[in-house]
Amino acid sequence: MGLPNAGKSSLFNALTQAGAQAANYPFTTIEPNVAVVAVPDRRLDEVAATVGASEVVYDTIDFHDIAGLVAGAHRGEGLGNQFLGHIRETHALVHVVRAHHDDTVIHPDGAVDPVRDIETVETELALADLEQAERRAERVAKAVKTGSREAVAEQTWLGKVIAALQEGRPARSVPVDEDARAAAHSLGLLTSKPVLFVANVHEGSDEVPDAIAQYASSVGAPALALSARTEAELAELDDEEAEVLRAGLGLSGEGGLERLARAAFSLLSLISFFAAGEAKPAQSWHLAQGATAWDAAGAIHTDIQKGFVRAEVIGCKELIEAGSYAAARDRGTLRLEGRDYVMDDGDVINVKFTR
Repeated sequence: MGLPNAGKSSLFNALTQAGAQAANYPFTTIEPNVAVVAVPDRRLDEVAATVGASEVVYDTIDFHDIAGLVAGAHRGEGLGNQFLGHIRETHALVHVVRAHHDDTVIHPDGAVDPVRDIETVETELALADLEQAERRAERVAKAVKTGSREAVAEQTWLGKVIAALQEGRPARSVPVDEDARAAAHSLGLLTSKPVLFVANVHEGSDEVPDAIAQYASSVGAPALALSARTEAELAELDDEEAEVLRAGLGLSGEGGLERLARAAFSLLSLISFFAAGEAKPAQSWHLAQGATAWDAAGAIHTDIQKGFVRAEVIGCKELIEAGSYAAARDRGTLRLEGRDYVMDDGDVINVKFTR
């Protein structure tokens, strides 16, 4: 999300190669563009090569590209109500902020000012949430009269949320009691979602401008820098050519999608784990931090989870260093773990189960 012409659709196309329409005028995007994107992970590539896997199957993320938001969006300006509705079901928000000064790209406010642009969008999200929370509070007040514990908890939480929004604080700043958790999830307030700021910078740059970095830090959000134009050029090249161009521009060797995916995983407190075998697919999945081997089994297949007996687990780095499962077993780095083992990011797992 972001203001019109912030580079959302251009970046979306570059990262996903989904072909969303991108043009130099506001509201090019009307209906949301959606792409299911494979998340490359070089660790999985190395694991696959180590064990002789038949193919590599990456985990995926769904990206939704919505139209630009403008001042008054919460009242429907620029079809804002419609656009805001498109992101209520997402898990997190990627706020694209223009940080380049290309005069050939129209700015809706006439000049580039990243902090002002951020505050315009954030204000619209907060005002939309305030209207929604106040409407919900009116309905909940009737349910409270029945003596429902959940309704009382929701009313208390809504009161705190409304006060926070009126003070300019996001809904995510208000803790949610257990009894109100289901109601909070159902309401889907926009400012309750974690946000990642992406600075759309000049070509050849991968540093977040100070103004954006400081704003993100002030609200406890991460920020990264990508050039939508550079990523678009790189997307047209093969991997080897892209690496040469990145090196020539002085950019990190890691691709834009990889950086964005890693930032998104961190934002959502997710980890990656792998399963791989000789002549079998090497595949990655995601789990919430703190999830167990039993949870990992369920991510692979519910039948595997139901019949869980034990799991062989090894860190991907240890497996790659050993060169094979057999060598890792000899070294003692391939371990047998029970269902309560807490998974680490990059673990490789082989679940033993009964059918």
